[in-house]
Amino acid sequence: MTAKIFSLFVLNVFTANFVLFRFLGMCPFIGVSRQKRPAFFMSLAVIFVMVFSSVITWLLYNYVLLPFGLEYMRTVSFILVIASAVQMIEIIMLKTMPALHRTLGIYLPLITTNCAVLGVTVLNINMFIKDGKPVEYGFLYAILQALFAGLGFMVAMMIMSGIRERLDILDIPKAFRGIPIAFIVAGLLSLSFMGFNGM
Repeated sequence: MTAKIFSLFVLNVFTANFVLFRFLGMCPFIGVSRQKRPAFFMSLAVIFVMVFSSVITWLLYNYVLLPFGLEYMRTVSFILVIASAVQMIEIIMLKTMPALHRTLGIYLPLITTNCAVLGVTVLNINMFIKDGKPVEYGFLYAILQALFAGLGFMVAMMIMSGIRERLDILDIPKAFRGIPIAFIVAGLLSLSFMGFNGM
């Protein structure tokens, strides 16, 4: 079990990082990675939504969709769960941290459509439910995979935001300023993370 947990950690943070390897969640990755503070809080929000959504979708799939033969409703029901979690975070952030809420702007509600969040919930079902039954410790693995995928998202966001803060003070050719240089950096980061596949 310990080896499985370690392999899930390495897989989701390094070798199959949701942003830099699977290319999921690129919208907030590019949009909110200009400064470290918003990137950090966006990452925390994504981690919470991933873990919360994974718990609820696992229970929903195992105890509602599977027993009633509604597996085809998986994507729609998972998106509703994710949207509810994001709405809850947005309300809490608006009441407790309005300045940060303004800083994150449109990217906070966009967590609802962040395909990395939906990707981890679907991946949990595909990996840890076999022949209509959960594998041993499947629920725990699903939660840990969501947590590690969120940590991988945070690692990618913090590296990217650190680089982009430095890029803002450099003399970059006009044609590459802003989004173009961000995509070039993202591509180079992705290549560097692919080096972990030899582990």
